[in-house]
Amino acid sequence: MKALQNKILTDGIVLSDTVLKVDTFLNHQMDPVLMKEIGEEFASRFEDAGITKILTIESSGIAPAIMTALKLNVEMVFARKRKSLTLQDGLITSKVYSFTKKEENEISVADKFIQEDDVILIIDDFLANGQAAFGLMDIVQKAGAKVGGIGIVIEKAFQDGGKQIRQSGVKVESLARIQSLSNGKVTFVEDKPTVEVYYE
Repeated sequence: MKALQNKILTDGIVLSDTVLKVDTFLNHQMDPVLMKEIGEEFASRFEDAGITKILTIESSGIAPAIMTALKLNVEMVFARKRKSLTLQDGLITSKVYSFTKKEENEISVADKFIQEDDVILIIDDFLANGQAAFGLMDIVQKAGAKVGGIGIVIEKAFQDGGKQIRQSGVKVESLARIQSLSNGKVTFVEDKPTVEVYYE
């Protein structure tokens, strides 16, 4: 998805070999036009998967998830990271470790929102080590529903999460796959090295 790649290149900030800051358009301030395009792209890639509901995790996954749900004409539910006074009973929970924040969270979804006949599309902003995605997959499994696929806005392809999820047999569609963040530069998986040919 070229628009997303261009936004990463122009507005993203490489903080280290493993950390990319995209808070100007994705996970703090959000670009609504880009979110709409992301939702349309995910909907296109999963339009034949029989999706009945979108599942994400608060809070950065909500915008791309709701735009995808709008396009697919299905409902969206997000897993909560914090307990609420109104959300105490009938919960499906899973543990998720955040390498960025160095903390473990228990995420939860009210069991009434995921039924056994649901085909769930999981959407998230980042895929690195895969902890959030595996936690959401665990919730779907505990509900007795089916994972119809996983849509990721930005995948750090140099980390193991994507490989592990794909090996489990789940379809993963990432709109931007980053090969490297070395030397402060973003390199995408699709980038091909330039070959110079010399003629005598």
